[in-house]
Amino acid sequence: MRYLDIATSKQISKIGLGTWQFGSREWGYGDRYAGDVSQAIVARALELGVTLFDTAEVYGFGRSERILGQALAGQRDSAFLATKILPVFPVAPVVEQRAVASANRLGTRLLDLYQVHQPNPVVRDGTIMRGMRALQRVGLVAEVGVSNYSLARWRAAEDALGSRVLSNQVSYSLVDRAPERELLPYAAAQGRLVLAYSPLSGRYDLDHRPGNRVRAANPLFLPDNLGRATGLIATLREIASVHAATLAQIALAWVIRHPTVAAIPGASTVEQLEHNAAAADIDLTDDQCQALADAAAAFRPVTGTAALPGLARARFGRTAAPG
Repeated sequence: MRYLDIATSKQISKIGLGTWQFGSREWGYGDRYAGDVSQAIVARALELGVTLFDTAEVYGFGRSERILGQALAGQRDSAFLATKILPVFPVAPVVEQRAVASANRLGTRLLDLYQVHQPNPVVRDGTIMRGMRALQRVGLVAEVGVSNYSLARWRAAEDALGSRVLSNQVSYSLVDRAPERELLPYAAAQGRLVLAYSPLSGRYDLDHRPGNRVRAANPLFLPDNLGRATGLIATLREIASVHAATLAQIALAWVIRHPTVAAIPGASTVEQLEHNAAAADIDLTDDQCQALADAAAAFRPVTGTAALPGLARARFGRTAAPG
Protein backbone atom coordinates (compact mmCIF):
# COMPACT_ATOMS: atom_id res chain seq x y z
CA MET A 1 0.00 0.00 0.00
CA ARG A 2 1.06 3.59 -0.58
CA TYR A 3 0.15 6.57 1.57
CA LEU A 4 -0.40 10.27 1.11
CA ASP A 5 2.44 12.59 2.02
CA ILE A 6 0.33 14.93 4.11
CA ALA A 7 0.55 16.01 7.72
CA THR A 8 -2.22 14.15 9.57
CA SER A 9 -2.20 12.24 12.84
CA LYS A 10 -2.54 8.94 10.97
CA GLN A 11 -1.35 7.83 7.56
CA ILE A 12 -3.99 7.97 4.82
CA SER A 13 -3.80 5.15 2.29
CA LYS A 14 -3.94 6.04 -1.41
CA ILE A 15 -6.61 3.36 -1.83
CA GLY A 16 -9.37 3.49 0.76
CA LEU A 17 -12.67 1.72 1.19
CA GLY A 18 -15.99 3.40 0.51
CA THR A 19 -18.81 1.85 2.54
CA TRP A 20 -22.01 3.29 1.07
CA GLN A 21 -23.02 -0.28 0.26
CA PHE A 22 -22.76 -1.37 3.92
CA GLY A 23 -26.39 -1.69 5.01
CA SER A 24 -27.76 0.18 1.96
CA ARG A 25 -30.32 -2.00 0.21
CA GLU A 26 -30.16 -0.06 -3.06
CA TRP A 27 -26.85 -1.79 -3.82
CA GLY A 28 -28.63 -5.15 -3.76
CA TYR A 29 -26.02 -7.05 -1.76
CA GLY A 30 -28.41 -8.38 0.89
CA ASP A 31 -28.25 -9.18 4.59
CA ARG A 32 -25.35 -11.64 4.33
CA TYR A 33 -23.19 -8.92 2.82
CA ALA A 34 -24.19 -6.46 5.55
CA GLY A 35 -23.16 -9.05 8.12
CA ASP A 36 -20.40 -11.53 7.32
CA VAL A 37 -19.04 -10.22 4.00
CA SER A 38 -18.60 -6.59 5.02
CA GLN A 39 -16.78 -7.68 8.19
CA ALA A 40 -14.42 -9.84 6.15
CA ILE A 41 -13.79 -7.01 3.67
CA VAL A 42 -12.81 -4.59 6.44
CA ALA A 43 -10.58 -7.15 8.14
CA ARG A 44 -8.76 -7.89 4.89
CA ALA A 45 -8.44 -4.19 4.10
CA LEU A 46 -6.65 -3.62 7.40
CA GLU A 47 -4.33 -6.56 6.70
CA LEU A 48 -3.39 -5.01 3.35
CA GLY A 49 -2.57 -1.64 4.88
CA VAL A 50 -5.75 0.19 3.94
CA THR A 51 -6.30 2.91 6.53
CA LEU A 52 -8.91 5.17 4.90
CA PHE A 53 -12.52 4.14 5.55
CA ASP A 54 -15.31 6.42 4.36
CA THR A 55 -18.97 6.36 5.39
CA ALA A 56 -21.85 8.80 6.07
CA GLU A 57 -24.82 9.18 8.36
CA VAL A 58 -27.23 8.80 5.41
CA TYR A 59 -25.76 5.54 4.12
CA GLY A 60 -28.39 3.00 5.03
CA PHE A 61 -29.82 5.56 7.50
CA GLY A 62 -26.91 4.99 9.87
CA ARG A 63 -26.49 1.26 9.24
CA SER A 64 -23.25 1.75 7.32
CA GLU A 65 -21.69 3.53 10.28
CA ARG A 66 -22.83 0.80 12.69
CA ILE A 67 -21.55 -2.02 10.45
CA LEU A 68 -18.21 -0.30 9.90
CA GLY A 69 -17.86 0.44 13.60
CA GLN A 70 -18.46 -3.22 14.45
CA ALA A 71 -15.94 -4.34 11.84
CA LEU A 72 -13.28 -2.01 13.23
CA ALA A 73 -13.84 -3.02 16.86
CA GLY A 74 -10.47 -3.56 18.53
CA GLN A 75 -8.57 -2.09 15.56
CA ARG A 76 -9.85 1.46 15.62
CA ASP A 77 -6.37 2.95 15.97
CA SER A 78 -5.37 1.43 12.62
CA ALA A 79 -8.07 3.33 10.71
CA PHE A 80 -8.37 6.88 9.44
CA LEU A 81 -12.12 7.07 9.87
CA ALA A 82 -14.15 9.50 7.77
CA THR A 83 -17.89 10.15 7.90
CA LYS A 84 -20.24 12.88 6.70
CA ILE A 85 -23.10 15.07 7.84
CA LEU A 86 -25.94 15.94 5.47
CA PRO A 87 -26.40 19.70 6.05
CA VAL A 88 -30.20 19.88 5.99
CA PHE A 89 -30.31 22.12 9.09
CA PRO A 90 -26.69 23.21 9.43
CA VAL A 91 -26.68 25.19 12.67
CA ALA A 92 -23.87 24.62 15.13
CA PRO A 93 -25.82 22.75 17.87
CA VAL A 94 -27.28 20.34 15.30
CA VAL A 95 -23.86 19.73 13.77
CA GLU A 96 -22.48 18.88 17.20
CA GLN A 97 -25.39 16.53 18.00
CA ARG A 98 -25.08 14.72 14.68
CA ALA A 99 -21.34 14.25 15.11
CA VAL A 100 -21.92 12.66 18.51
CA ALA A 101 -24.56 10.36 16.99
CA SER A 102 -22.20 9.28 14.20
CA ALA A 103 -19.38 8.66 16.66
CA ASN A 104 -21.69 6.53 18.81
CA ARG A 105 -22.76 4.44 15.82
CA LEU A 106 -19.12 4.01 14.82
CA GLY A 107 -18.09 3.14 18.35
CA THR A 108 -15.38 5.78 18.49
CA ARG A 109 -14.38 8.82 20.51
CA LEU A 110 -12.64 10.44 17.54
CA LEU A 111 -13.78 11.13 13.98
CA ASP A 112 -10.55 11.50 12.02
CA LEU A 113 -12.39 13.36 9.25
CA TYR A 114 -15.87 14.88 9.50
CA GLN A 115 -17.19 16.04 6.13
CA VAL A 116 -20.06 18.18 4.90
CA HIS A 117 -21.78 15.79 2.50
CA GLN A 118 -23.16 18.42 0.09
CA PRO A 119 -23.06 22.20 -0.05
CA ASN A 120 -26.32 23.58 1.31
CA PRO A 121 -27.81 25.59 -1.58
CA VAL A 122 -29.39 28.20 0.71
CA VAL A 123 -27.21 28.45 3.81
CA ARG A 124 -23.54 29.33 3.52
CA ASP A 125 -20.94 27.54 5.59
CA GLY A 126 -20.44 29.97 8.47
CA THR A 127 -23.01 28.27 10.71
CA ILE A 128 -21.88 24.70 10.07
CA MET A 129 -18.23 25.61 10.53
CA ARG A 130 -18.98 27.09 13.95
CA GLY A 131 -20.15 23.63 14.92
CA MET A 132 -17.08 22.05 13.34
CA ARG A 133 -14.78 24.37 15.32
CA ALA A 134 -16.51 23.37 18.54
CA LEU A 135 -16.12 19.69 17.68
CA GLN A 136 -12.42 20.16 17.03
CA ARG A 137 -12.04 22.12 20.25
CA VAL A 138 -13.49 19.31 22.38
CA GLY A 139 -11.47 16.67 20.53
CA LEU A 140 -14.28 14.74 18.85
CA VAL A 141 -13.20 15.76 15.31
CA ALA A 142 -9.60 15.84 14.14
CA GLU A 143 -9.99 17.15 10.58
CA VAL A 144 -12.82 18.85 8.71
CA GLY A 145 -13.67 18.08 5.10
CA VAL A 146 -16.27 18.89 2.47
CA SER A 147 -17.78 16.98 -0.43
CA ASN A 148 -18.97 18.04 -3.88
CA TYR A 149 -17.72 21.60 -3.31
CA SER A 150 -16.49 23.97 -5.99
CA LEU A 151 -13.08 25.53 -5.39
CA ALA A 152 -14.66 28.87 -4.44
CA ARG A 153 -16.93 27.24 -1.89
CA TRP A 154 -14.11 25.05 -0.55
CA ARG A 155 -12.03 28.15 0.09
CA ALA A 156 -15.00 29.98 1.62
CA ALA A 157 -15.57 27.04 3.97
CA GLU A 158 -11.94 27.20 5.01
CA ASP A 159 -12.23 30.92 5.71
CA ALA A 160 -15.33 30.24 7.80
CA LEU A 161 -13.60 27.49 9.77
CA GLY A 162 -10.51 29.60 10.36
CA SER A 163 -8.17 26.69 9.69
CA ARG A 164 -7.63 24.11 6.97
CA VAL A 165 -10.48 22.16 5.47
CA LEU A 166 -8.38 19.12 4.73
CA SER A 167 -10.30 17.47 1.92
CA ASN A 168 -12.91 17.72 -0.79
CA GLN A 169 -14.60 14.46 -1.78
CA VAL A 170 -15.67 14.57 -5.42
CA SER A 171 -16.33 12.35 -8.40
CA TYR A 172 -13.04 11.81 -10.23
CA SER A 173 -12.20 9.18 -12.82
CA LEU A 174 -11.02 8.76 -16.37
CA VAL A 175 -14.47 9.80 -17.56
CA ASP A 176 -15.00 12.59 -15.04
CA ARG A 177 -11.92 14.79 -15.03
CA ALA A 178 -13.49 18.07 -13.91
CA PRO A 179 -11.43 18.18 -10.66
CA GLU A 180 -8.27 18.60 -12.72
CA ARG A 181 -9.22 22.13 -13.69
CA GLU A 182 -9.13 23.72 -10.23
CA LEU A 183 -9.39 21.29 -7.34
CA LEU A 184 -6.24 19.23 -7.92
CA PRO A 185 -3.98 22.26 -8.49
CA TYR A 186 -5.36 23.89 -5.33
CA ALA A 187 -4.85 20.72 -3.29
CA ALA A 188 -1.28 20.38 -4.55
CA ALA A 189 -0.44 24.03 -3.82
CA GLN A 190 -2.05 24.15 -0.36
CA GLY A 191 -1.30 20.70 1.03
CA ARG A 192 -4.91 19.58 0.81
CA LEU A 193 -6.52 16.32 -0.29
CA VAL A 194 -9.00 15.25 -2.96
CA LEU A 195 -10.94 12.07 -2.18
CA ALA A 196 -12.09 10.45 -5.42
CA TYR A 197 -15.43 8.66 -5.34
CA SER A 198 -16.67 6.64 -8.34
CA PRO A 199 -13.03 6.18 -9.43
CA LEU A 200 -13.76 3.06 -11.52
CA SER A 201 -16.12 4.63 -14.06
CA GLY A 202 -13.80 3.84 -16.97
CA ARG A 203 -13.80 0.07 -16.55
CA TYR A 204 -17.22 -0.86 -17.98
CA ASP A 205 -18.11 -1.78 -21.58
CA LEU A 206 -21.05 -3.20 -23.53
CA ASP A 207 -20.18 -6.72 -22.39
CA HIS A 208 -19.56 -5.71 -18.77
CA ARG A 209 -22.24 -3.32 -17.57
CA PRO A 210 -22.76 -2.38 -13.91
CA GLY A 211 -24.71 -5.04 -12.07
CA ASN A 212 -26.35 -2.97 -9.34
CA ARG A 213 -29.15 -0.42 -9.49
CA VAL A 214 -27.10 2.52 -8.30
CA ARG A 215 -24.61 2.43 -11.15
CA ALA A 216 -27.02 1.02 -13.73
CA ALA A 217 -29.23 4.09 -13.29
CA ASN A 218 -26.34 6.38 -14.23
CA PRO A 219 -26.71 7.59 -17.85
CA LEU A 220 -22.96 7.23 -18.24
CA PHE A 221 -23.41 3.45 -18.30
CA LEU A 222 -26.15 3.32 -20.91
CA PRO A 223 -25.42 1.15 -23.97
CA ASP A 224 -25.12 4.24 -26.17
CA ASN A 225 -22.39 5.70 -23.98
CA LEU A 226 -20.59 2.42 -23.42
CA GLY A 227 -20.49 2.04 -27.20
CA ARG A 228 -18.86 5.44 -27.47
CA ALA A 229 -16.21 4.38 -24.95
CA THR A 230 -14.71 1.70 -27.22
CA GLY A 231 -11.45 3.60 -27.72
CA LEU A 232 -10.98 4.21 -24.01
CA ILE A 233 -11.70 0.58 -23.17
CA ALA A 234 -9.22 -0.57 -25.82
CA THR A 235 -6.50 1.65 -24.33
CA LEU A 236 -7.25 0.36 -20.84
CA ARG A 237 -7.01 -3.24 -22.09
CA GLU A 238 -3.70 -2.59 -23.84
CA ILE A 239 -2.11 -1.06 -20.75
CA ALA A 240 -3.66 -3.66 -18.44
CA SER A 241 -2.03 -6.43 -20.47
CA VAL A 242 1.39 -4.82 -19.98
CA HIS A 243 0.95 -4.79 -16.20
CA ALA A 244 -0.89 -8.13 -15.97
CA ALA A 245 -3.68 -6.15 -14.32
CA THR A 246 -7.42 -5.69 -14.68
CA LEU A 247 -9.09 -2.71 -16.33
CA ALA A 248 -10.34 -1.60 -12.92
CA GLN A 249 -6.83 -1.66 -11.48
CA ILE A 250 -5.49 0.49 -14.31
CA ALA A 251 -8.37 2.94 -13.91
CA LEU A 252 -7.61 3.18 -10.18
CA ALA A 253 -3.86 3.51 -10.72
CA TRP A 254 -4.52 6.41 -13.10
CA VAL A 255 -6.74 8.21 -10.57
CA ILE A 256 -4.24 7.97 -7.69
CA ARG A 257 -1.22 8.93 -9.81
CA HIS A 258 -1.69 12.49 -8.56
CA PRO A 259 0.12 12.93 -5.24
CA THR A 260 -2.82 14.63 -3.50
CA VAL A 261 -5.52 12.13 -4.52
CA ALA A 262 -6.80 9.11 -2.62
CA ALA A 263 -9.55 6.90 -4.06
CA ILE A 264 -12.40 5.30 -2.12
CA PRO A 265 -13.85 2.50 -4.24
CA GLY A 266 -16.37 0.15 -2.69
CA ALA A 267 -16.00 -3.61 -2.72
CA SER A 268 -18.64 -6.30 -3.05
CA THR A 269 -16.24 -9.15 -2.16
CA VAL A 270 -12.94 -9.69 -0.41
CA GLU A 271 -11.42 -10.51 -3.79
CA GLN A 272 -12.51 -7.16 -5.22
CA LEU A 273 -11.04 -5.39 -2.20
CA GLU A 274 -7.75 -7.20 -2.78
CA HIS A 275 -7.72 -6.20 -6.45
CA ASN A 276 -8.47 -2.57 -5.56
CA ALA A 277 -5.68 -2.46 -2.97
CA ALA A 278 -3.19 -3.99 -5.42
CA ALA A 279 -3.75 -1.06 -7.79
CA ALA A 280 -1.64 1.08 -5.44
CA ASP A 281 1.43 -0.93 -6.50
CA ILE A 282 1.01 -0.28 -10.25
CA ASP A 283 3.44 2.28 -11.64
CA LEU A 284 2.06 3.72 -14.86
CA THR A 285 4.60 5.34 -17.16
CA ASP A 286 4.18 8.91 -18.31
CA ASP A 287 3.36 7.64 -21.79
CA GLN A 288 0.69 5.30 -20.42
CA CYS A 289 -0.88 8.08 -18.36
CA GLN A 290 -0.93 10.33 -21.42
CA ALA A 291 -2.44 7.59 -23.59
CA LEU A 292 -5.23 7.10 -21.06
CA ALA A 293 -5.80 10.85 -20.77
CA ASP A 294 -5.98 11.19 -24.56
CA ALA A 295 -8.41 8.28 -24.89
CA ALA A 296 -10.55 9.71 -22.09
CA ALA A 297 -10.58 13.14 -23.73
CA ALA A 298 -11.84 11.56 -26.97
CA PHE A 299 -14.80 9.97 -25.16
CA ARG A 300 -17.93 12.03 -25.79
CA PRO A 301 -20.82 10.64 -23.72
CA VAL A 302 -24.43 11.43 -24.52
CA THR A 303 -25.81 13.55 -21.69
CA GLY A 304 -29.04 15.23 -20.67
CA THR A 305 -32.14 14.73 -22.82
CA ALA A 306 -30.06 13.15 -25.57
CA ALA A 307 -29.57 10.13 -23.30
CA LEU A 308 -33.30 9.52 -22.80
CA PRO A 309 -33.82 7.08 -25.71
CA GLY A 310 -30.95 4.95 -24.47
CA LEU A 311 -32.27 5.15 -20.92
CA ALA A 312 -35.65 3.87 -22.10
CA ARG A 313 -34.02 0.96 -23.90
CA ALA A 314 -32.00 0.11 -20.82
CA ARG A 315 -35.02 0.17 -18.51
CA PHE A 316 -37.87 -1.02 -20.71
CA GLY A 317 -36.23 -2.87 -23.59
CA ARG A 318 -37.60 -0.48 -26.23
CA THR A 319 -36.86 2.90 -27.75
CA ALA A 320 -38.68 5.87 -26.33
CA ALA A 321 -40.96 7.80 -28.63
CA PRO A 322 -39.21 10.75 -30.25
CA GLY A 323 -39.80 14.21 -28.81
